[in-house]
Amino acid sequence: MKIINYISTIAIPVVVVIIIIYGIFDKKRIYDIFVDGAKEGMSIVIRIFPTLLGIFLAVGVLRSSGILELMTNALAIFTNKIGFPSEVIPLALLRPISGSASLAVATDIMTKYGVDSKIGLITSTIMGSTETTFYTIAVYTSSIGVKKIRFVLVAALIADVVGMLTSAIIWNNIL
Repeated sequence: MKIINYISTIAIPVVVVIIIIYGIFDKKRIYDIFVDGAKEGMSIVIRIFPTLLGIFLAVGVLRSSGILELMTNALAIFTNKIGFPSEVIPLALLRPISGSASLAVATDIMTKYGVDSKIGLITSTIMGSTETTFYTIAVYTSSIGVKKIRFVLVAALIADVVGMLTSAIIWNNIL
């Protein structure tokens, strides 16, 4: 275990040193390249900031307005019948939208029910098998100026639903 901690501690500094050494041997202007990359990164941040702000605002409204609880109660009637615990519905609703909101919900679920409970295991599997779809699509498409995202969005949301349902199916059959 100590060797893994050591490797993970030195991994990034070693990669940075290797890049610098390679740049020196290749006679590149390392600092100028770094500054150019930072400028390009900042321009991307400025382009995608309005999209991210909208997503964060929407998540905040969902969580504080009570709409999330209403949706959870409405969906629980159906999801409990198919073996998908109603306690996990808020995670299923927020996961495609926001990673930080879904992480907060997952932490709440695991604190309340335990990490080794069926609900905790389903939550963990959902967190590992799904993506923050809207966030990811917003970042990638707005950074390169893509406007037509319909097919990518549909495919990604189907993959999220499959990941969530499969998580529940697997853990309902194992435990």
